[in-house]
Amino acid sequence: MQAKLSAIAVALLGLAVSVQANAASTLDTVKARGHLICGVNTAAPGFSSVDSKGNWTGLDVDICRAVAAATLGDATKVKFVPLSSPQRFSALQSGEIDVLARNTSWTMNRDTTTGALFTAISYYDGQGFMVPKRLNVKSAKQLNGATICVQSGTSSEKSLADFFNTNNLKFKTVVFDTTEATQAAFFSGRCQAYTTDMSDLAGARINSAKPGDYEILPEVISKEPLAPAVRRGDDQWYSIVRWSIFALINAEELGITKANVDQKLAQDKRPDVQRLLGASEDMGKMLGLDKQWSYRIVKQVGNYGESFEANMGPNSKLGLPRSNNNLWTQGGLLYAPPIR
Repeated sequence: MQAKLSAIAVALLGLAVSVQANAASTLDTVKARGHLICGVNTAAPGFSSVDSKGNWTGLDVDICRAVAAATLGDATKVKFVPLSSPQRFSALQSGEIDVLARNTSWTMNRDTTTGALFTAISYYDGQGFMVPKRLNVKSAKQLNGATICVQSGTSSEKSLADFFNTNNLKFKTVVFDTTEATQAAFFSGRCQAYTTDMSDLAGARINSAKPGDYEILPEVISKEPLAPAVRRGDDQWYSIVRWSIFALINAEELGITKANVDQKLAQDKRPDVQRLLGASEDMGKMLGLDKQWSYRIVKQVGNYGESFEANMGPNSKLGLPRSNNNLWTQGGLLYAPPIR
């Protein structure tokens, strides 16, 4: 009996190995298709938004383009799929998308129960509150008994409850499935406060009819490390997305920009620069890519700082400071392992 069970176990193991070997990798699928499919937010200025001509912009959008540049040689070969919060993880698991880059918080629950594998933190955020100025509320602790708009399927729901329960405050939630519906309810006066990540609050206020009528309260009530995610089970694809993000950060740290990348390639003999730009060691082979994968990222997309400044920085529509999202050498938390 034991011998028979052992034989069955060996057969099943062989079948599993065979299925895994025959299954197309995500990289192979993307190359055969000819474009990357990236799941993004439906409306998150600074992270992902689309204009009337169908042109997408944002930090998450640039990360998707960096992956396309690395794998397909062309940063424009991306199909963006707008997803609501409840849709995002099922879309990733079903194979509808290749990468989830939807300003999504990396939490223990999501890391262990959704089948998603978070790659690298691309933005350090935190949850806050926005209120109409006419309420004369200056602190979140003054919101006792308030009605609060919040989006379903987000970490904001739990952090909201945690904050109010910790401070012995009462509240009532009005919950919506999409960002647009949540914001519309708040700006129409259905709620006394709106809670989400601070960056989202800034974007919502800027896009409102009267930005000056609203105030973002000072309290940051949670940690929200935002990170793109991939499906579990494909280590190569995980590494490609992860190191594409690290390439953006390393390029900024080394002073390599979209404008000077060719000059750096020809003249900067620092080993870290030469490796990043594919002029010396072939770092791409470890990812199943060619030697110039990261050169293309910088040439076609730029570095992390360039993306931040264009989409979120002081001179952008959002006007946000770098703060925690500055390089570790500049007092921030942004840190990427070296490419070597």
